[in-house]
Amino acid sequence: MQNTELKQLSKDLKRSALKMAHDCGKNGSHIGPAFSSIEIYATLYNSVLHYDPKNPYDEKRDRLVVSKGHSVLAYYSALRYAGFLSDEDINSFETNGSHFHGHAMRNLEKGIEFSGGSLSMGMSFAVGLALSCKRKELNSRIFCIIGDGECDEGLIWESAMSAANFKLDNFTVIVDRNVLQYDGPTSSVMDLLDLNAKFQAFGFDVREVNGHNCEVLFNALTEKHDKPLCVIAHTIKGRGLSFAENCKEWHHHTLSDEQYEQAIKEMENV
Repeated sequence: MQNTELKQLSKDLKRSALKMAHDCGKNGSHIGPAFSSIEIYATLYNSVLHYDPKNPYDEKRDRLVVSKGHSVLAYYSALRYAGFLSDEDINSFETNGSHFHGHAMRNLEKGIEFSGGSLSMGMSFAVGLALSCKRKELNSRIFCIIGDGECDEGLIWESAMSAANFKLDNFTVIVDRNVLQYDGPTSSVMDLLDLNAKFQAFGFDVREVNGHNCEVLFNALTEKHDKPLCVIAHTIKGRGLSFAENCKEWHHHTLSDEQYEQAIKEMENV
């Protein structure tokens, strides 16, 4: 893994995400949550996950469950990089008759393990996958991306308790900790207090990292652990876009022609 390679990949994924956001026009898209998680997807698909787009049903594959379903601009861009999605798939985003919407629908041939959108459901699904792989004595690793606002949901903590109870050392949950959810700052909507201490109390090993630094993400995601692992990735919602950073209105918004051109220029400097 070369950090310079991952930085370039992250920029490529941003270009793809911006084009999708712009081309879908008045339908709008989830730019903020995608740009907080781009580096997470880049690191996973370039350097961490074991997968084969030519054999998507391989029982021994690693699995990524995207519970934070509104990060699809980053997700679809990464799946295209990985060889699961075509240019045609990407270009059909949010058009009539397309299979690629603002929340992904499960399609194993396209590398999509879970239908995201109903927050917290993905983590419980991922824990079930990890338990199944463990009982089948497979070496597959199961990763799950959740949002910090999503941690308001009780099912997140039921799933965490189950992962620890069944000693699922093959399970990693990644929290996109951008401190801003749909209705405002997480501290105002539902103060999560110390997420590190919470996940430790639920039986997890915990690592806190800069979620925009691919090198530290890689180190955290590949470190050996004998418990379920929680990686708290500190990020910025809409990162790299001056008009969208830390702005809750850009959780879901329409990208104008002028903003698109500005975004292309700004992201080169990130």
